[in-house]
Amino acid sequence: MPKIAVLFDASRAVLSTFDLDEVLQRILAIARDHFQLRNVAVLSIDKEAQQLCVRSQIGWDAGKDTIRLGIHEGITGAAVAARQPVYVPDVSQDPRYVNSAQSTRSELAIPLMVGDEVAAVLDCQSDHLDHFDSATIELLTLFSTQASIAIQNARLYSLERQRARQLEAINKIAQQSTAVMELEDLLNRACAVIQHAFQVPHVSLFLREESELVLRAHHGTLTPCFPSSKRFPVTQPPWSQVIEASGTVIENDLSAGPDCLRLFTECSSRLSIPLISFGQTLGVLALHSSERNAFRESELQSLESVADICANSIQNAHFVERVKQLAYLDGLTGIFNRRFFELRIMEEIERARRYGTGMAIIMVDIDQFKRLNDEFGHLLGDEVLRQVSSLFHRQLRKIDVVCRYGGEEFAILLTQTNAQQAMTIAEKLRRTIEKWQFPGVPRTVTISAGVAAFPTHGTTRDEMIRAADIGLYVAKQAGRNHVCLTNVAHATSSGR
Repeated sequence: MPKIAVLFDASRAVLSTFDLDEVLQRILAIARDHFQLRNVAVLSIDKEAQQLCVRSQIGWDAGKDTIRLGIHEGITGAAVAARQPVYVPDVSQDPRYVNSAQSTRSELAIPLMVGDEVAAVLDCQSDHLDHFDSATIELLTLFSTQASIAIQNARLYSLERQRARQLEAINKIAQQSTAVMELEDLLNRACAVIQHAFQVPHVSLFLREESELVLRAHHGTLTPCFPSSKRFPVTQPPWSQVIEASGTVIENDLSAGPDCLRLFTECSSRLSIPLISFGQTLGVLALHSSERNAFRESELQSLESVADICANSIQNAHFVERVKQLAYLDGLTGIFNRRFFELRIMEEIERARRYGTGMAIIMVDIDQFKRLNDEFGHLLGDEVLRQVSSLFHRQLRKIDVVCRYGGEEFAILLTQTNAQQAMTIAEKLRRTIEKWQFPGVPRTVTISAGVAAFPTHGTTRDEMIRAADIGLYVAKQAGRNHVCLTNVAHATSSGR
């Protein structure tokens, strides 16, 4: 067989494409045909796992191509250790032989060198005893350099593509951080960009809330199995290691762990990076894979750069959120203002309409507040407004919204509440204010309130407010210090 023809065919195969698996298949086919081999394979080295695994093969028995060998196990492992070809003319006489095909009688393993390193092994097997003579071994050793070149080219090409994808991801997330100021939108987009750029099955983002991490966004193909609260104590592994050490944690094998720690049913390995901005740990960026040992140290630099950008973007979004909150807060009382009320009432009406859960509003007015200001001065009047706001806030649920509607008037949004429940709440507020001793005010301070419920008294913002205003008017006309439930047609009242 002409040596030049073999090497020419191998060179052509190497130059045909940058796809490593395709190149290796072509090289293996040339080796099989030119050297009359029963089966031939390339086994690559997994450095972190210290194992040899089949990258490409022709002719192996079914299922055998999934085996993983210790880096010095078998005849291929012997070639890695020796850094030169190892030939066994009769595998039945060599205890190192690992069966990959029942027909194999002789085996030749040639290390594929990339620089000074063994990157893989070309494994040639024949169904004849002592199939490989010295000339054939020499020619196959020359031939194997083409596989080495293919591996090096593919590795460089893959590395460049990976770097390009990662730089694109870093750039895209940086762009998103300036273009997207809404926190939820930012988190969801960041997960999608990272998952695509780093080609991992799933990405999730956790934000820290005091002693807990809260899963705020995730994107990918794995099946969630986390608790409905999406909350995890920061003292629970692996989050404790990530946050306490402020460092990246790689978990190589989660397959045997409980679902609550895996978070995704198919997850077998995870990489977790703290999100740190100006020395403060804001949360954790986590990448999840269905394969064990899926994450490499070589990827950390790019991923940690992405995490830094995410952390700063999240911090910026927090600042924007805080500025928005300040725009919706009343400067005197510290509760929400009318602007926020107008925003939320539309949301609550839409939610009540969609889910049939009901909602109600209470319009409240401090009785004879102008007289109180005239008698005791505006400073004391302001203090009464602050204390009334505080008392309302303490008496209501966290999901309810108290707003200063204007002057001495307040608007309260009650979610998932019917008319009778809203009347009970309003009456409770009326009694609380009536019994409260306001410092510096020698007389009783009282309130009047009008109540309207969706959909009994209206199905739009204007209808609801008009109905509650009518109730408030009726309460005032009844002598103040009253709560009234009304519709456009009639009113009922309850008082002391």
